Amino acid sequence: MRLVALLLFLVGTASAQDAPRSVGKDLLVKQLGDLAGQEAVVRANLYPPGTSNPPHRHDAHVFLHVLEGQLVVQLKGGQPVTLNPGDTYYEAPDDIHMVSRNPSDKVPARALIFMLKKIGAPATTLLKD
Repeated sequence: MRLVALLLFLVGTASAQDAPRSVGKDLLVKQLGDLAGQEAVVRANLYPPGTSNPPHRHDAHVFLHVLEGQLVVQLKGGQPVTLNPGDTYYEAPDDIHMVSRNPSDKVPARALIFMLKKIGAPATTLLKD
């Protein structure tokens, strides 16, 4: 019985670590002259089937608009939210993004993201356990 439990734990751990992550491509990065020290980033993100991003933060105002597929998102202290095509989602600079996953094992999800952040700051910072 212990061996079965250990194997199930290892399989579950491996699959969580091996899950694909989203892939982003910056479409536009623009310094904003009337907002000193700030830049706008427009990014296209692809979430392959089964995507499960680790907990992270953006240190930015983030506006996400789902174009295709579904995304399940959850901020620390909040409830999971399922986003469908046409849905828009906001994250504040202090939010911690606990869940960001594509629930489908067959259909990719695509989103358009707009960020307002400090010039040169990383767009995403992974959080350590």
